[in-house]
Amino acid sequence: MSLPLSLTLYRAATTALEPLAPLLLERRAKAGKEDRARLNERLGRPTKPRPAGPLVWLHGASVGESLSILPLVERLRAERPDVAVLVTSGTVTSAELLARRLPAGAVHQYLPVDTPGGARRFLDHWRPDLAVFVESELWPNLLLAAKARGVTLALVSAKLSDKSYKRWQARPFAAGRLLGGFDLILAQDGRAAERLTSLGGMVGGEADLKFGAAPLPADKTVLADLRARLGDRPLLLAASTHPGEDEIVLAAWRALSPRPRLVIAPRHVERGPAILEIARPTGASAALLSAEPEATADIIVADTLGELGLWYRLADLALVAGSLVPGIGGHNPLEPARLDCPIVSGPHVENWLTAYADLRAVDGAAFADAPVLGERLGRMLAEPEIVKLRATRAQAFVTGRDAEARAGLDRILALLPTRAAP
Repeated sequence: MSLPLSLTLYRAATTALEPLAPLLLERRAKAGKEDRARLNERLGRPTKPRPAGPLVWLHGASVGESLSILPLVERLRAERPDVAVLVTSGTVTSAELLARRLPAGAVHQYLPVDTPGGARRFLDHWRPDLAVFVESELWPNLLLAAKARGVTLALVSAKLSDKSYKRWQARPFAAGRLLGGFDLILAQDGRAAERLTSLGGMVGGEADLKFGAAPLPADKTVLADLRARLGDRPLLLAASTHPGEDEIVLAAWRALSPRPRLVIAPRHVERGPAILEIARPTGASAALLSAEPEATADIIVADTLGELGLWYRLADLALVAGSLVPGIGGHNPLEPARLDCPIVSGPHVENWLTAYADLRAVDGAAFADAPVLGERLGRMLAEPEIVKLRATRAQAFVTGRDAEARAGLDRILALLPTRAAP
C-alpha cells in the first residue's frame, strides 16, 4: 500500500537529514538535553544485548508517561517472566527515573531519533513482538517500520493535545494510516476517544495507565497498635519530603493552634537524623522512628522504609511533598487518594500534572505554596468534615479509574505472544 504524500515527504526529509543527526544530538548534549555517553542509542545503535525469547517494547516520552508505564512493567515481569521487557524514553530525566524504578529484568534504552536508518537499526536489534506506546507518541518511521515487520502495536492512555489534533487534522490521510496500524487503542478519556476516532483510529475503550496500582500495603497488627498508641490527637503527615521542604513544613506546623501531631516521612530515609536536628529547635518533643519505634512525640520522623501505607491510613491530612520547592516535580497523589486520606500539595507538581488536574476537577485535593501553607493547613484541620468529603470524592474517582486501567492492562497482556509449552 502506497504512503500518503505527507508521509512520503516526511520519510524523504528524515532520510536527507539523517547525516546531521549526530551533530544535532551533540549540540543538545552540550545543553544538557541528551546523555552524551548514550548518544548511540539515539541513533538506533543499542548499547545492551537483546534478551532471548519474546520481547515487549514499551515507550513513554518523558517522566509522566514513564511513571505510568511502571505498573504494566511490574505485571509483565510478575505474570510473564518468560517475556523480556524493553522500555524506551526520550529525556534524560526519565532515563534517570527509570534507572531507579524499573524492576529486575527490564531494560531501558533511549528512543532513537525518527529517521528510517535509526528505526531500521533499532528494530533489527530488538525485534519486538509487541510495542506499546503511551499517550501521543506517533513517530511515523518507527511505527511504519514496526508494522511492516509484523509487530503488534498498541496505543494506550492515548490523547492528543489541541495543537497535535489540529496538526493531524491537516493531514487526515497520514493520521488515518498511522492510527489504523494499531491493533489496540485505549483512549485516556472520552474527549481523546472522539478525537482519535475522527482521525481514523479504531478506539477499543478507555484506560489511563497512571491509574491501576493497588493501594499501598499496611500490616494490620502494626496499624492497630499505632492507632491505639497515638490516640485521638489529629495527625498531619508530610509524605516524601526533600531537602528544603522540612523547614517549610515545620514553620507551617509551628503556626498551627492547636498543633496536630506531625509525622515527617522523608523520601530518602537516610535523611532522618538531619530532619530530627531541624525539628529540635522548635521546642516540641521529637523522635526518630528507627531509633524509638514506640515514640509518641509531637514530631515523629518516620525514617523507615515501605510504611507510607500505614501513615496514609492514620493521617487526618497528608501533605504530598516534593511539591513545595522547584526541581522535584511532586509525588504520587493517587496513593493517599486510594486510602481515603485528605490531600494537600504544593504548586510544583510537573511530574503529576494530569493526576492533579483530575483530582482538582472533582474537588479531591487542595493546594498551597510555602507562604500560605500554615494558613491552609489550619483551615483544613479546623474543617474535618469538609476535608473528609474531599477525600471521599478523590477515592471514588481514583477507584473507578483504577478499575478501568486494570481492565486496560488485561487487554494489553492479552496481546502478548502465547506462552511457550514447557
